[in-house]
Amino acid sequence: MRQLIAVYRQQLKTAIAEQLQYRAALVIWLLEVALGPAVSISVWSTVARSEGGEVKGYSPSGFAAYFIATMLVNYATQTWVFWEFSRRVREGEFSPLLLRPIHPIHGDIAQHLAYKILMLPVIGLVTLVLLLAFHASFLPSLVSLVAFLPALLLAFALRFALEWTLALLAFWLTQVNVINQLYVVIVLFLSGQLIPLTFLPAGLQTAATWLPFQWIVAFPAELLVNRLSPSAIATGFLVQCLWLLVSLGLLAITWRRGLRRYTAVGG
Repeated sequence: MRQLIAVYRQQLKTAIAEQLQYRAALVIWLLEVALGPAVSISVWSTVARSEGGEVKGYSPSGFAAYFIATMLVNYATQTWVFWEFSRRVREGEFSPLLLRPIHPIHGDIAQHLAYKILMLPVIGLVTLVLLLAFHASFLPSLVSLVAFLPALLLAFALRFALEWTLALLAFWLTQVNVINQLYVVIVLFLSGQLIPLTFLPAGLQTAATWLPFQWIVAFPAELLVNRLSPSAIATGFLVQCLWLLVSLGLLAITWRRGLRRYTAVGG
């Protein structure tokens, strides 16, 4: 454990130094982060006002709070490893990682944590601007606040395991961009980022309940805006834990089989 902590400390230092080299990319990411919620809040607030001030329990300030919450949760849980993994495999960058004494996944976790730490002041500024611009109303209960952090940590672990498993398809496929793009669209709809899940047709709401995507964004976000009952919170934690176990199992199986294939091709 001490060795792993030391490795993470060094990986974080290296990853932060690397991220600071791409300031233009950070600015573009800032614009993307701010623009999406701003557009969604503007559109749905207009819809709410046209319907008499509220739509399915959401007022303009309620929509603002919801989309700011999903922005924060998405920032905390989002990964990008499945966009890079196929390049690693194709260009031989993956082989040196296998020679290290720790699993390659730890380097990716450290890189993502470094990026999120580095962008924390930026996301804080964006949040403040959106709060003031759209008069978002956050009134979380004590139960919701206490439950939020563990729900967010579980959401990050679940999303990372799912998307690292998706990335491993690069062992079998040379081009995975179409699969990645399809995955992003599905997550956008069924995680609650595009619209609150209660606005989806009944069939899609049922699908979202059974699939893991709701539990990586919508569940923590709805905790933050206090839209869940205690029983719904307990159910959410249970589903998160079950999906995390399933995802870790899939990751272990896919990793073993993919590594054998990669070794056979590369050797």
